[in-house]
Order: sequence, then C-alpha cells, then structure tokens
Amino acid sequence: MTLGQAMGWMQLLLSFAIAQQSLEHLARGDRMIFVPRLGLCLLMALGVGGAWPLWGLWVISLAMLWRYQGPYNGGSDKMTMLILSCLSLAHLAPTPFWQEMALSYLAVQLVLSYFVSGWVKVVNPEWQRGEALRDVFRFSAYPVSEGLRELADRPRFLFVMGWAVILFELVFPLALLDPVALKLALLCAAGFHFSNACFFGLNRFFWIWLCAYPALIWFQDRIF
Repeated sequence: MTLGQAMGWMQLLLSFAIAQQSLEHLARGDRMIFVPRLGLCLLMALGVGGAWPLWGLWVISLAMLWRYQGPYNGGSDKMTMLILSCLSLAHLAPTPFWQEMALSYLAVQLVLSYFVSGWVKVVNPEWQRGEALRDVFRFSAYPVSEGLRELADRPRFLFVMGWAVILFELVFPLALLDPVALKLALLCAAGFHFSNACFFGLNRFFWIWLCAYPALIWFQDRIF
C-alpha cells in the first residue's frame, strides 16, 4: 500500500466514522456543530475540496474539546483527534519524508494502544484472576442488555476470554514482522472492537480504530 492510498482509505473511513458520530448527536437535536461536521464528512468522502474538509473537521474537533471540556467520549475522541491531526499534518508536510513521519507516528500510536492496554491488564491482579470482566458484566452500566449480566456467573469463560485479550494485545506488535500476520492481527482486533460494540455499546471505538488500520498496513510495507 502506498502512502497516498493509505491516506485516501483513511479519509474515506474517517468520513464515515465521524458522520456516524455526528448523526447520533443530530438525533438529539444538537445541530450547531454537527450539521457542519456532517457536511464536511460528505465532502471528504466525495473527494471534494482537497484537504480543506479534513482541516475543517480538525478545527471543529478542537472546538468540541473546548466546548465539552475534553474528550467527552474518552478514547474514541482521542483517536479521532489523533487521526485528524496526523492526516492534516501529512497534507501540510513540505516533503514526502514529513508526510511519512506523520503517518508513521499514527501507526506507532496504534500499536501502542494495544500493547499498553495489554500491559496495564497483565499487571492488574483483577485481570490476572479473571475478575475484571466479571465485575464489568455484573456491576457496570456497559452491558447493552440485562441478559448479558448472566455472563458474570461464568467465571471460567471470563477468565479464558480475559487472558485471550491480554495475550493478544501484548503480542500485537510482533504482527509487524509479517504482512500476512499483520492483516490477521488487524482482523482479530476488528473482531475484538466489534464484540465490544455488541456487548458494551462501544460502537465508536470500532469505527474509529478501523480508520487507522491503513496507516499501519502502509507502515509495515514501508519499514519491514
């Protein structure tokens, strides 16, 4: 995958992901920011206006950080801003070298998002004992239905699933050593995010993390 192809795919996926976020807010009647945001997504998806729709989305995202006093959706908003920033810098870069640096930074951050998450879990006694997922299903507001709380009564299943997540996140960087392994790892990662969307309603993480995958595929081709 070339640098231009990676940026093109990222912008297309990003336009869909941000449009999906914006439609959620429009359904609640919040139009001042999200109608222009939706319009810019459409322009970017159609390839109209060059990099201007992308820069406009970056400015709006910055304004949202001020309006909501930070990333109100946590990690998904941070990843959205990171991708917008790296793509914006790539378009502003004076030479191909600096374009590559912008996308390389995003790729490294994507790898770290998995590895650091795995490291935080593996040193946590609750994750080691398989209790973390049990508590999520039993006590938190995340499960999308009350019926899913019954999974809290299956400790062996949650223990295995918890350690499967930990091990996958810790070994994820090794997938960079082989292009086939990387694609399989990204497929598994997408499945992980999709399951989180189904079980916990974290749909924004699924869409926005997918947007960064082309950068990592390009990075692997470029470096390894």
